[in-house]
Parts: sequence; structure tokens; C-alpha cells
Amino acid sequence: MRERERIIRRVNARATSAEPVGGLVLAAGAGLRFGSQKQLALLDGRPLLEYALAAMARAASVDHTVVVLGSRASEILAAVELHGARAVICANWEEGQSASLRSGVAALTGSAGAAVVILGDQPAIDPRAIDRVTGARDRRAAAVRATYAGRPGHPVLLERSLFSAVGNLRGDEGARSLLSGAAVTLVACDGLGSDEDVDTAEQLRLGAGGAEP
Repeated sequence: MRERERIIRRVNARATSAEPVGGLVLAAGAGLRFGSQKQLALLDGRPLLEYALAAMARAASVDHTVVVLGSRASEILAAVELHGARAVICANWEEGQSASLRSGVAALTGSAGAAVVILGDQPAIDPRAIDRVTGARDRRAAAVRATYAGRPGHPVLLERSLFSAVGNLRGDEGARSLLSGAAVTLVACDGLGSDEDVDTAEQLRLGAGGAEP
């Protein structure tokens, strides 16, 4: 029954928007601080990356999802269930998060009116937070961003008006500089999971922000 309800919500969400929202999961890094390929690290028996992909798949407002891979991409593809996402390989992933973001947005250009972005090492991201962020689009702000206890975080939604500017990003700062000069709507997502990311093996061992299996 829950699966049927998700399908109905997804159909209704598509019907109310002429421009679908594309999901974007950034997961191209090598996990140097973690000490191994973080995307493949097991949390409750599942690869860490799978949690973010599953959350995006359960979000009723997301029409289709792209996951950006880079380091050891073939091993990740062989080991991780993508939950319907399309994998895009970022050849210059070592440049930093901006390269991953450029690759992902380029893959969604032409098929989505906006991209809602999360990171592949955020296992406690809640699909309800994704839907709350996408539901706050007002056609005036160029971006929508979740907050937790007042702190801006993920998911971050980028309207298509920002896509071309993403192509100019460089380095490892992601969309930070882009958002600093844009009109951004902040949406409280307290009580809807967490965007806490996993940087170390110790954080993973301690529970990674309350990820759900």
C-alpha cells in the first residue's frame, strides 16, 4: 500500500508541474578523509551511497535522478543498487565538488526545470525533506535550501536559471559561491531526518546521523 501511495503522489506531482524536478546525487570523490572508498563502506549491511539514492527514489516530487560517480566508478556500479538513478561518470572528479556538480547539472539540462541536490555521504537524508524543499519553489527565488535548527544544508534545489552559472564553478566549494549571489528560499526541515555527512570511519561506526535501513 505504501508503494502504491508513493506512485500516486509521484504522478500527482508530475501533473502539477510542466517542468520535472531532477534529482542529483553527488558521489564522485575518493573519500580521502575516510581512508577508503566511502561510497562502498557498509552501514547496517548496505553500501553508504545506497541510502541517498533510496531517499531520492522515495521522494514523490523527483521525476528522475542522476548520480555522479568518479573515483572507482566501475566498482561502485557493481556493488551499489542505484534505485533507478542514471549514473554519470565525471572524468575530472579530482578537481573537486564543482566538477561533479557541473557534470550532474549538464546531464539534467534539457530534461528538468530544476535540480535538487544531495550528497552521497548523507545517509539520513529524508525523502520528506526533499519533497518539502521542492514544494517550496515559488518561481521567484533561484534556489531553495533546507535548514536544520537554522543552519543551511541539503537538499538544495537549483532552478534552471542557475544551470548556466554552474558551468562556471571551479574547485571544491560546490554551489556555495553560486548561492551567495542568488535569491534563496530557506525551508526548515527540522524533524525530517538529517543532512549530516560521513567524513570518517568513526562517524560511520557511531551511527551516521540516524540513517534508516
